[in-house]
Amino acid sequence: MTETKLDLLQGTLDLLVLQTLASMGSLHGYGIARRIEQVSGNEVLLNQGTIYASLVRLQQRGWISAAWGMSDNNRRAKYYTLTRSGRKQLAVETANWQRLSAVITRVLSAKPEM
Repeated sequence: MTETKLDLLQGTLDLLVLQTLASMGSLHGYGIARRIEQVSGNEVLLNQGTIYASLVRLQQRGWISAAWGMSDNNRRAKYYTLTRSGRKQLAVETANWQRLSAVITRVLSAKPEM
């Protein structure tokens, strides 16, 4: 059996981006994507379009801010930072995810009724 990479539920990537910025501080899009891939054990692979769509969405919601800076290889890059409202939203989204995860675990482990 071949294992495939995990498909993310809609909205899950936003949670991963917020958490990555909370734990790592300011990062550019490529750095955020690589960090998520690294922490996931390469189970989640992100293309540029996917990560940047999430970054635009989060910025429009005011949960992250962006500023231009220089990357390690001396290229201009947009660096993203978690905002105060982003930190609050991360707490809300984390609680929602933990609740959903617990419910799914309960349903999947339910014994058949006889």
